[in-house]
Amino acid sequence: MRPIRLTIEKELPNSLARAGVLSTPHGDIKTPAFVAVGTKADVKGIKSSEFSALGIQTIIANTYHLYLSPGPELVAKLGGIHQFMGFDGPIMTDSGGFQVFSLGEGFGKKLSKVTAGEKIPFSGEMNGSSTPPKETFFPAVYDEDLATSHGKLAIVDEDGVSFTSHVDGTLHRFTPERSIEIQHGLGADIIYAFDECTSPAADYDYQKEAMDRTHRWADRSLRAHRQNITKNNEQGIYGIVQGGRYADLRLESAKYLANMDFDGYGIGGSFSKHDILGILDKVNSELPKDKPRHLLGIGEPEDIFIGVEAGIDTFDCVLPTRNGRNGGIYTKKGKIQIPNAEYKDDPSPLDEGCECPVCKKHTKAYIRHLFATKELLGPILASMHNMYFLTHLVEKIRQSILDGNFEQYRDEFLSQYKVR
Repeated sequence: MRPIRLTIEKELPNSLARAGVLSTPHGDIKTPAFVAVGTKADVKGIKSSEFSALGIQTIIANTYHLYLSPGPELVAKLGGIHQFMGFDGPIMTDSGGFQVFSLGEGFGKKLSKVTAGEKIPFSGEMNGSSTPPKETFFPAVYDEDLATSHGKLAIVDEDGVSFTSHVDGTLHRFTPERSIEIQHGLGADIIYAFDECTSPAADYDYQKEAMDRTHRWADRSLRAHRQNITKNNEQGIYGIVQGGRYADLRLESAKYLANMDFDGYGIGGSFSKHDILGILDKVNSELPKDKPRHLLGIGEPEDIFIGVEAGIDTFDCVLPTRNGRNGGIYTKKGKIQIPNAEYKDDPSPLDEGCECPVCKKHTKAYIRHLFATKELLGPILASMHNMYFLTHLVEKIRQSILDGNFEQYRDEFLSQYKVR
């Protein structure tokens, strides 16, 4: 029996939305689920002992960063990533493929998986239109952390990628086989095939080239994993659908990977939010129904509803903690900025009716005071609340699927939640 498996509990008619249970060696994940980003074997500002109270079922850690420090050999020596970070629940690790993008094509261009509020001409659109608009606007998810967390050199070739460390400038190299070897050392329950995540601004020809290379790397990654009998029995492996904003490439990628014996599938970034629904349902219709699907790097509340309806089982996104560190707070009525003066003497919790540990004990005025005086506790409490907000939003979405009232819950939530 494979180390991970998806049991579908209920599917909605006239939709790809489903509720299920993703079983892993370190426990079950009730899906749909929000996956906390634990880049360096930590969720920024949140102790692993607090995960359960915040609804965190699982995290996704970063292969590139853990490779540079402390190194997979040390993590393995200390009992694997679960024991290393003190979390006994399910853990994913990405492949390091995002660094191929952020170190190379995207470096210095202020681009992320979704571009930074730029207008970019392009020659094809995710919905397959033969007459694309002259320009498309992409919402910003970029901040300066991205530009300062990686080295300045990445050279992609057929075999892999060479890059410099952002820590000390030393030269390193990832190949599909090396990425899998590193992830074997880290010991997560779910690992990812090595891929090339392209810039949303890349033209069709380069997106096609990168997609084909990703497919060849997927073959090599899968082979490297299956050949290690011990790890094959302990870790599941996901392939990653690529192709940028081009519908034909995304569908080609999904069909190619669907014919491979992966345990699950990730959907890579480079999406415009305006196009995401139009391609996600088509992509997921090509992937095996009985295997889990993960949307990489996208997880705002409005996006989660779209993703669930299109058949996504799990999501990850850095925004709950990134927004929290910068004073951005999720509420049922939309995001607010807690450092604003209007909250100076506000005695109410961050979100009325919220049952998170922060809202039960603290007021807007107190947390605003922490930000105003630059106390570390402010960003920590904001991040904790945000994480609770998103994990429990997805939990409620899951329950609405089980109860058969997903559309009603979606419409009620979005009618109150104002996207700013």
